[in-house]
Amino acid sequence: MPRQVDHEGRRQVIAEAVCRLADERGLEGVTLRDVAARAQVSMGAVQRCFHTKEEMLVFALGAVAERVAERVRARLVRSPAQSAASALGHAATEVSLLREEHRAEARVWLAFVAQAAVSEALAGTLKANYAALHEAFADLIAEADESGAYVVPLDAHHEARALLALADGLTAHVLIGHLTARQAQDVLHTHLARLWERPTRDARSD
Repeated sequence: MPRQVDHEGRRQVIAEAVCRLADERGLEGVTLRDVAARAQVSMGAVQRCFHTKEEMLVFALGAVAERVAERVRARLVRSPAQSAASALGHAATEVSLLREEHRAEARVWLAFVAQAAVSEALAGTLKANYAALHEAFADLIAEADESGAYVVPLDAHHEARALLALADGLTAHVLIGHLTARQAQDVLHTHLARLWERPTRDARSD
């Protein structure tokens, strides 16, 4: 009786091999042959899972994005009683990939971002991921700001776009050594704190 193959499991193993190679060499160094060797499967197995290299890269990018999203969800679940403002800070910190244990993941993520500039398929996957993050950030900002206490309410979608762009930029600045992880964290936390530093309706002038 022929052995059953865990097709989805094999795709995940291949995606992990793609990420390890991308971390070491960038995406230009990722070939089907090297991926097969790193995943310890045959070239034929890789080609049965993915018809093209681009299809393989799109799947690997999706796997990285889902891993980050799962950490964000887990972080929020661990502290269900936290305020929306605190939840926003935790989510932005996870997305920024600033911690040392996420440095390899950050290199892989930026390799995909660079490649997406010349790949419509990768760009489409990234845009969908950014759209989901944008909506999550906007919802948390709106929830944190919904008390009506502020003189000028925030534009949640505008602030979500700015925060997402800042998070991505900080990832790059830390990777190239322009900022330390601590400095990047300070920038992020200062930006978040300033979101709530607005006059309230019950404030009294001197």
